[in-house]
Parts: sequence; C-alpha cells; structure tokens
Amino acid sequence: MRFQDLKRRSLLLVVGLICSVSFLTACGKNFYFAGRNLPPSGVLNRVVVAVQNPSPLSKGALLFDDALYDIRHAFNNVNINFSISGFSGALPITIQNMPEQQIGAVYSIGDGSFTTISYATEKVGNTTAASSLNGISQSIFISRDQAYIYAASQSLHSLTVIDHGGTITLNLPGVYRVSVNPGNTVALAFVQNTNDVYSIVHLNADQQQAAINNPHWNPGLPNSQPAQDCEPQNLPVYCVFPVSTASGVSFDRPTKAVFSTDGTTAYVLDCGPECGGTTSGITTLPITGSSLNPSGVGASGIALLATSNIAVPGGVTNGVFNGTTFYAAGQQLQSDGLLAGNLSVVNTSTGQVTGQFSISDGTHNKMVLADSNTLWIGSYQCQSGERYKLSQSTAPGTPFGCITMFNTANNSVLVESFKGDGTGIAAVTGLNKVYTAEGGQVYIYNTSDGSARDNTNVTVTGTAYDVAYMDAASNGDNTTY
Repeated sequence: MRFQDLKRRSLLLVVGLICSVSFLTACGKNFYFAGRNLPPSGVLNRVVVAVQNPSPLSKGALLFDDALYDIRHAFNNVNINFSISGFSGALPITIQNMPEQQIGAVYSIGDGSFTTISYATEKVGNTTAASSLNGISQSIFISRDQAYIYAASQSLHSLTVIDHGGTITLNLPGVYRVSVNPGNTVALAFVQNTNDVYSIVHLNADQQQAAINNPHWNPGLPNSQPAQDCEPQNLPVYCVFPVSTASGVSFDRPTKAVFSTDGTTAYVLDCGPECGGTTSGITTLPITGSSLNPSGVGASGIALLATSNIAVPGGVTNGVFNGTTFYAAGQQLQSDGLLAGNLSVVNTSTGQVTGQFSISDGTHNKMVLADSNTLWIGSYQCQSGERYKLSQSTAPGTPFGCITMFNTANNSVLVESFKGDGTGIAAVTGLNKVYTAEGGQVYIYNTSDGSARDNTNVTVTGTAYDVAYMDAASNGDNTTY
C-alpha cells in the first residue's frame, strides 16, 4: 500500500475519532463534499458496475468498486464486498448517472424494469415495471427530479411518458430513441431509418379541447406542424409533433440530440451514410422562449425549428461538448464497403470542422471527458470495420479495439487492444483513471498515457455491461443519455 494511501486512510480515521467525541454539528451532518451524504460503505470514490447473470440464481446485480484502491471489497476486509442492496433487475444494460442528485437509473432489458438507486444509501429506490413502460424499451430517460420518464418501444411503435406516476402512451411507428435536455423542457424522439425528428409536448389545459376537436391539431404557432398523435384521445395531455426545418435545412437519418452546455441549442446528430442516408452532419435546433409551449409543464418544445446544417464528412452517431468545441464520433464509408471510425472536432461558434482523426471502428455509443485532457470513446462491433481488415492483411499490428483515448491538448490518438465491445466508460475524475466495461469484463486505464492498470480485484463473475462513477462532480460524467 502506498504511503499517500495510508496517510489518507489515517486522516479519515482521525476525523472519525474527532467526530465521535465532539459535539460539533458539522460532524453530525456526515457530509463529505458538495452537501452529499457520506455513504454507508464509507467509500468516497465509487464506480457502480451493471452485471448480467452474476450467478445461476440471479440475472442481474449492481456491484460497486472502491476506485481509489481498484478493489470491490472493503480495503481492510476482503470478505466485505460492495453491492447495491435490493436490486433484482434482469440483464441490466444502462446506467443513467446523476451524481448531483445522488441517484442513478438502471434499465434492465431482461424484464423491462427501470430502477432508481440511491447513491447516498447504496440501496434501491423506486422500480418501474415493464407493464408501465408498455414493454421493452430501446431508449429510456428519467428527469432529474424523477417526476418524468420517457421511453421508446420500437417493437410496439409506442412512445411512453410517465408523468408523476401517470402513464401516457403515444403512437409513433418506428420510434427507437429519446433525448431530453437537463431542464426537461425539450424531449425529442427519433424514428429509425427516417429523416424525421419529433417533439413531445405536454398540453396546457386551454389546448386540450382543440386537440380533441382535431386529431391532427396544429397549435397555430410559428413553425408548428400538425400532431402525429395526441393522447389520451378523450382528454389529451400529451402530443407528439414533427420538428420543422427552415428553407434549405434538413435532417439525414437523425439518431439523437446533444444539448449545448448553456442550454440554448439542441444539436441533432445526422448519421447519414453510416445509417443508410446521404450526408452526415449536425443540425442545429435553437431552444428559445417562443419555441416552447407558453406556461408549459415538462416537455414543451411545441414550435421548434431547425435553422442550419453543419456537414461532418467523417460521420456522426455520438458527441460530447467541451465548451464550444463539439467532439463528434462516427464512421465513414470506405471504397471497399467497410466503415472506418472517425473523431471530428467541430467549432460550434463558426460551424466548421477543424480536425478529423482515425479512431476505433464500430457504432460509437459511449463518450466521456476525463483527466489529463483526454476524451474516451467506446464502440461495439469494432472488429467489423476497416481497422480489423488492415490488421489481417496489409498492415499487421493495426490496433482495432473498441476503446479509444484521444488527447484534446495535442490531438493524439490511442486505440486500445481488442477485448470485446466497449459498452461502458466511467471517468474517475481527480484520480487520473477511467473504468470501462469491455467484452463483459471491467478494465481500468491511466489517463496519463492510456496504459492498463491491474484489474485483478475488480473483475466480475457474469457479464459487466455498463459502469458509472457514482461520486463524479457532475452529471456530465455520463455518456448514454
């Protein structure tokens, strides 16, 4: 054990002893930073791992690791393993990480359940059953106040909204993804293999009768279009409206939206050729007072208008903001018919692509900024692209793993070795490391140079599918939503 680690643990022990004999109210509050509660485990740097089939008797578990020591048991007792108490979801696949609210939301595809977990108590909170979500969801999101859930069920062609416990099911054939801004004022839905984007809108009381009178009601606001559906039909509470585009502006196989850090713009990612379309890029969607439903509650984007396109030739399926710089990951179709992974650096102030870099192939589903000026990108099916072909033919030794580290300071790229699909990434900020879920196992990397750390004491039995840093400073340490 390193001297600095012993020193830190000794300091915590001294503080605990002081609190045990002191009458200071600050000790009694049991906070450790940003007003957050000290968890029962006493661990201050926790990474939660969604594990499928951890035993013959269970299809899912939520374990967590002490990311300071890279262990999944108490530092002074190997017989005390860390886990979230009460979790019973089958085949958990995603963790929506909200450390600012001290909660996480875990979706389990095996039984369709959506479970909130308390980071403060390390226990399960509320569970929403598949029956309330209208079956299995391909994409699901919960608002920060936990009052709203939005879920897309592609097989049932339905978009479900749970509003303070009440369920509304909207008809939207082919819907497969939802994106929601942090303030829950704009909720967008995407239909696979189309060029359409839809906005979910909570109706005001004075709008409900108009929606009853006309099933294809148009609110009459600038840029608004007739509703695709309004439900319940006898007294509509929610409608789903197509998003309008300005002259010369279009969507091309849109897949998701990423919202600017100042909240003024939604950047819709156009997958283009990677998804069977024509042109990959970004479509900007301003969020203004006039585009929101007046006096709206919850999702309110009733008159949204896409105003411009930014062409991104390298492909766009995912992205993350760092100030006004937008890092877009995607794939570009090659002459041999295979796809090659690319990272494009976009200046959103000028609308220009300022750099393009070769990264892991595959569908890029994870992106997160970490220490040491690094951006980490995860993908799945990376062994089916151009890099794998080169490694087997003209350029032996070409790395083709599903995890890429990109240094934002010097624009260098490191593609890790292949371990399987990269399904989870958690940036353990302040400790200069990232945790990943690759090929069903947990791995750890140094952000300084991308080298692998010893993962012996964090490996799991079963399939590790997603990871999240429970003690991150902000909800930005999260890549799925």
